[in-house]
Amino acid sequence: MKIAFVHDNPPARGFAGATNSTYDLALGMQKAGHDVTIITTCRDAGEAGESTFLGMRVFTIASDYSGKWRSYVSLYNRPVIRRVKSILEEIKPDIVHINNIHFYLSYHILKVAKRYAGSVVMTFRDVMPFNFAKLTTKRYLEHFDYHTTWLDHLEQAGKRWNPIRNFCIRRYVRFPDKLFAVSGALRDALAANGIPGVTVVHTGADIADWQVEPAETARRKASFGVENQKVILFSGRLSDAKGGRPLLEAMITIAAAVPDAVLLVVAKDDAHTEVLKQRASALGIGNRLQVTGWIDSRDMKYAYACADVVVVPSICFDSFPRVVLEAMASGKPVIGTCFGGAREIIQDDETGYVVNPLHPDEIAEKAIELLQNLEKRERFGHAGRERVKKEFSLEKSIEAYLSWYKRLLKV
Repeated sequence: MKIAFVHDNPPARGFAGATNSTYDLALGMQKAGHDVTIITTCRDAGEAGESTFLGMRVFTIASDYSGKWRSYVSLYNRPVIRRVKSILEEIKPDIVHINNIHFYLSYHILKVAKRYAGSVVMTFRDVMPFNFAKLTTKRYLEHFDYHTTWLDHLEQAGKRWNPIRNFCIRRYVRFPDKLFAVSGALRDALAANGIPGVTVVHTGADIADWQVEPAETARRKASFGVENQKVILFSGRLSDAKGGRPLLEAMITIAAAVPDAVLLVVAKDDAHTEVLKQRASALGIGNRLQVTGWIDSRDMKYAYACADVVVVPSICFDSFPRVVLEAMASGKPVIGTCFGGAREIIQDDETGYVVNPLHPDEIAEKAIELLQNLEKRERFGHAGRERVKKEFSLEKSIEAYLSWYKRLLKV
């Protein structure tokens, strides 16, 4: 079967959860014996063209513009659309599997793909098809009400608001033969905002990719500066939407109860990180914060290996946090947010805890409990790894998609 995966970000530089998940799936399809092609974008015209990535053929299209036009160009990006047409005409795929296309590619590709493929499917990986930013409305955070209004969108986008954007997207997503979402929460959020008929296929992970030798773990702990300490791991930009403020507040309580506890943040060492360090210092926990700097996605398993507990305290709709999946595949207990799809993988009080991150005391209570109880950490970690293996394996995700591909192609 010839499968073309379409995604905004290129695989070689992928670090976001949606990007890594897309290319894990593509590589899994290739290993299953299928002919896989990638269609993606870059910012620098000198990097555009045809190449290969781990044996997959990759077509990279130069696409760059000011974000202030995103609400318009994300619907119809003429130069990109022309190039996608020529690529699809050349490769003649059986399946075009479209993922995140809401910035540099554009939704019109959904219509174009129908002309050149046996079947077109789309996987929704975040809230951008109906929202202009992360979903943090008061209505959602207080009542778990997914519905958004034009006033919400205007507040999110400001002068960048396009009043017909969502209407156009709802029209475009009628073109694929099948729509998928990475979690039941995202499926329900899409339906509440005018995009019904979506099937859930959870993101999967390969357990083998997340195993690390003990000697390497010890070496990495030394390099991160967390030797002989109990490590709470956070991966990503610790912004307010990702739960930065309540996590730092929770660390005050945690530090008082667990003197050797440290918060290890896997993030770029940039201006945002500097603000984080200053905030921690102001709270009196500056010595409890360690920032790793940039870590390639292929090396993330070493960061997980160093952790005693992993936290995902997002104060926004987090569709299906890949960090939760990776941490559990690594055998680590997870304290995860109640907002979004984390609840679908974390079994509360079995593989970790689900908390409301608006309440720092909940984060602190569960973190202290786990840090002070080695037996429980190991039990939760083992249960989490087994849950990923049985219910959220990459193999299971690939089988689900292949089953749909064959059904749509009637083979």
